[in-house]
Amino acid sequence: MKIWIEDLKRHVDQHVEIMGWVFNTRSSGKIKFLELRDGTGILNCVFWEPTCGKELFEKFEQLTQESSVKVGGKVTRHPKRDELELQVTHFEILQSAHQYPISPKEHGVEFLMEHRHLWLRSRRQTAILRIRHELIKAISDFFDGRGFIRTDAPIFTPNACEGTTNLFETQYFDEKMYLSQSGQLYMEATAAALGKVYCFGPTFRAEKSKTRRHLIEFWMVEPEVAFHDMYDNMELAEQLVEYIVQRILTNRKEELRVLERDVTKLETVKAPFPRLHYREACDIIKRENPQFKVGDDFGAPDETIISSQFDRPVFVHHYPAAVKAFYMKEDPKDPGFVMGSDLLAPEGYGEIIGGGQREDNLEILERKIREHELNPEHFKWYTDLRRYGSFPHSGFGLGIERTLAWICGLPHVRETIPFPRLYGRSYP
Repeated sequence: MKIWIEDLKRHVDQHVEIMGWVFNTRSSGKIKFLELRDGTGILNCVFWEPTCGKELFEKFEQLTQESSVKVGGKVTRHPKRDELELQVTHFEILQSAHQYPISPKEHGVEFLMEHRHLWLRSRRQTAILRIRHELIKAISDFFDGRGFIRTDAPIFTPNACEGTTNLFETQYFDEKMYLSQSGQLYMEATAAALGKVYCFGPTFRAEKSKTRRHLIEFWMVEPEVAFHDMYDNMELAEQLVEYIVQRILTNRKEELRVLERDVTKLETVKAPFPRLHYREACDIIKRENPQFKVGDDFGAPDETIISSQFDRPVFVHHYPAAVKAFYMKEDPKDPGFVMGSDLLAPEGYGEIIGGGQREDNLEILERKIREHELNPEHFKWYTDLRRYGSFPHSGFGLGIERTLAWICGLPHVRETIPFPRLYGRSYP
């Protein structure tokens, strides 16, 4: 039976057989060591001639980085460290890898991106992917545990959600369609059926941007809740972020250690989060950047200025209506400003959540669709939601990759997804 490295603690003092890949080899004369990885962990395999025999002891020299092997032996405890070892009695080379491209020496980013399919095998990249898995599972557990129903949205859409300038157009038989920018509009429909819903899937933005925060294809989780206003929405968002950060701190200590993440900067991520009106945020920006024009949307430097004032994520709410999407509801008590908010992560990572209350008045929504020069025919189904039982509702989108970059302390989002799609790069 195949034994995985992560399960070896149940097989101490037993003879087992493990299959995996050569991560590293080293020798200290009479004893030779193979670091074997199988995807669930890395195991130190000890080659000692009296145990494995002269022939296998000499065959050790044939092992090369990333060769696939089958190794058998007795599981023992390390004499000094709290870890397990395998005292090798037999092994077989399944496939001998020659001149593996990614050696222990330093490689440039372009080289590593060109070999992303192999770079994924490194200790750092597997740590990131394990944390990504924990993040996604934590998000699902959070919403499922609060009675939300997952109702995923289509990838092909006939209309824009976040503006028409960054749409990927594609042919859908005899129709023109687009790759989804967001599942939000569809979540508004399912919220009218089920009350509390969320979707999780890939979204696409045709942005010719090469910043450390941008991907062409990224994943979002988007909850939508009937009868929630903007303030309910912010409370839900901060509960979610606190939950996922604290869970990763608890369950992924080893992976954060591999990444050398300063976890003290995550331990403070607890509700409530600071909340700033757009006007207050502008005052903070202008102290460091007097050239900023009030009324504009925030760029990355502006978000960094704001978030640097706090030790945890900060909400900015009530942005000018002119810089937000057509579906945002204007605040009747604060004309010209929408009842929406962005959550900015600290340490310069910027917006990780955007959302707010949706316009629920049919007449106003139809006017905004025209003002944004969108085709009303494409939104007939969407305006039907206001025609038949309109209701106040709110929701948000959390970007998985940008959130993961912040939690892991990564310098660029390209490491947060197995195969990133970037402006100018679609391989592998």
